[in-house]
Amino acid sequence: MSASIAVLFVLFVLFVLFVSFICLFVFRKVAQRIGLVDKPNERKHHTGQIPLVGGISVFVTMLLALLWLPELLTLPYLYMGCALVLVIVGAIDDRYDISFKLRLVIQALVSIAMIVLGERSLHNLGYLMGSEALQIPELASYVLTVVAVIGAINAFNMVDGIDGLLGGLASVTFGGLGLLFYWHGMANFALFCALLVTAMLPYIMLNLGFPFGQRFKVFMGDAGSIFIGFTVIWLLIVASQGERATAIRPVTALWLIALPLMDMVCIMIRRIRKGQSPFKPDREHLHHICQRIGLSPFQSLLAICVAATLMAGIGIWSELAKIDEYIMFFAFLLTFVAYFTVLSNIWRITAFLNRHVKFMRSV
Repeated sequence: MSASIAVLFVLFVLFVLFVSFICLFVFRKVAQRIGLVDKPNERKHHTGQIPLVGGISVFVTMLLALLWLPELLTLPYLYMGCALVLVIVGAIDDRYDISFKLRLVIQALVSIAMIVLGERSLHNLGYLMGSEALQIPELASYVLTVVAVIGAINAFNMVDGIDGLLGGLASVTFGGLGLLFYWHGMANFALFCALLVTAMLPYIMLNLGFPFGQRFKVFMGDAGSIFIGFTVIWLLIVASQGERATAIRPVTALWLIALPLMDMVCIMIRRIRKGQSPFKPDREHLHHICQRIGLSPFQSLLAICVAATLMAGIGIWSELAKIDEYIMFFAFLLTFVAYFTVLSNIWRITAFLNRHVKFMRSV
């Protein structure tokens, strides 16, 4: 990287950082006036009414960055249009709590727009079964893409349960993607990922109470988690489904979003087994379980982000080392089974460990 390019990169990053901070402080004032705030209830144990503007500020910051430098993405205006619709719907949901069925319909329609107008779809699943690439028929690829978009959006929406977690997990995913984009010479997408992480940094700081304490605390809101999830799946499709150059093999995408994906699937399975709607809110997510076994919210944040980083690291290593895709796919399935088994039996496991610890202390 030449000195002039490095200087431009630093200036662009500083611009994004500055704009993101300004957006946060401006939008939180507006949010307090129009009631776009999160209030404590039986599931939410925070103190006071917290503005739900973290995601809106990140979106506006990236919107300005793309308007300044649209070369960061292919089809930037389609991406911005789809994201704008989702952010508006998310903000309305944050304010008025609309039906999840309506949200799913809108997410599906945005997915169809992405497929039809942008020709973005999951049509190649790679060599998951051995020596031949698994090509998906056109209609089936459209259905799979809609499911993937809705899944990614809701996976990141569901993990937004403790301070810093959504920002931390999103940073892991975008950071890993950015490294792989850069490794494969797709510098514009790598820069976009770097700017996304930069735009989220002010939100993460204020969300964790740094450096101003609780006074300027903000939450991401559904608008933000939906925007993050949509951006993740957009970039994963770009990275893995290119006609010419790709940055990752399809199986690597699973490892880059492993923890949000596994948590969503596990929680949905548990809800369905209880006869509940898979979209019914509860306190059975991984971050809730971490706290109930004795970890503080910050310890839970660190533990989950470290686990997500390890899984993303495995995906990046397998990509660079060219480990066979079917091996990584079955390794992912085994990891998921282990994850589901542990969480389904977490109380038996912790009770056993507690008895074992007490016994060792008494000896």
